[in-house]
Amino acid sequence: MQQIHPTALIDPKAELHSSVQVGPYAVIGPHVRIGAGTTIGAHCVIEGHTSIGAENRIFQFASIGAPPQDKKYAGEPTRLEIGHGNTIREFVTINTGTVQDAGVTRVGDDNWIMAYVHIAHDCELGSHIVMANAATLGGHVHLGDWVFVGGLTGIHQFVRVGAHAMTGFQTRLAQDLPPFVTAAGNPAEAQGINAEGLRRRGYTPERIAIVKQMNRLLYRKGLTLDAARQQIDALRGEVLEADADIALMQQFLTLATRGIVR
Repeated sequence: MQQIHPTALIDPKAELHSSVQVGPYAVIGPHVRIGAGTTIGAHCVIEGHTSIGAENRIFQFASIGAPPQDKKYAGEPTRLEIGHGNTIREFVTINTGTVQDAGVTRVGDDNWIMAYVHIAHDCELGSHIVMANAATLGGHVHLGDWVFVGGLTGIHQFVRVGAHAMTGFQTRLAQDLPPFVTAAGNPAEAQGINAEGLRRRGYTPERIAIVKQMNRLLYRKGLTLDAARQQIDALRGEVLEADADIALMQQFLTLATRGIVR
C-alpha cells in the first residue's frame, strides 16, 4: 500500500507504483517513474527524466536526476535510469546525461552507494558495486560489475574501471583500471589483484591463479602492453572456467583509450 507523507510534494504527472513510500518534505518531479517497493527518504529531491526500478532504498537528502554540472548543458531532456535493489545513502547526487554522450546516466542493480557520493552525467555503473563515502565520478565514467571504489576516491572523466577492480582510500584515478586489479595512491598505482573479493564470489583457487598470472604479465614482467596481451591470450585453456576472465581482460584492454594504470 502506497505511503506518502502529507508534506511530500509529488507532481501529478509522476508515476509511482502503489507500494512506493515517500517521506516528509520529499519533492518528486513530473517526469519521474518509481517502481514497486522503493522507499524515498525525507527531503529527497527526485527530478528530471528519471526512471527508478523496484526495491530501491533512497535515504534522506539525496538529490537524484538534477541537471548535469556541465556548462554545455542547454536544458535538453536527457535521462537518468536506476535499476533495482540499490541502496543510495544520505546526500548522494546523481545527475542526468548530456547530448554530448548517449544522453543518459545509468546505474544497474544491487549497488551500495554510501553518503556524499557524486555520480556525474553520462556515467554508467554496472551491478553489485560498492562506492564508499564521498567517492566522486567525473562525467562519462564507466564502472564494471563488482567494482569497489574506496572512500574519497576521485575518478577522472572518461575513465573506465573493469569488473572486480578496487581502489583504495583517497585514490586519484586518471587512467583506466583493468579488471581484477587493486589500485591506490595519488596518482594511482597498481597494487595487486582483488583476491579476497574473488574468493567471496566463488572463484576457485585455480581460477584466481590465472588472474594472478595475468596481473604478473601486465605489471611484473617488464613487458610492453602488446607483449603482455599476447602472453595473456596464451593462457587460454589452462583453466577452462578462467577463459571468460581472459576474454574480459582482453576486451577491456582493447577499449582502453586513456592508457591503463601501470
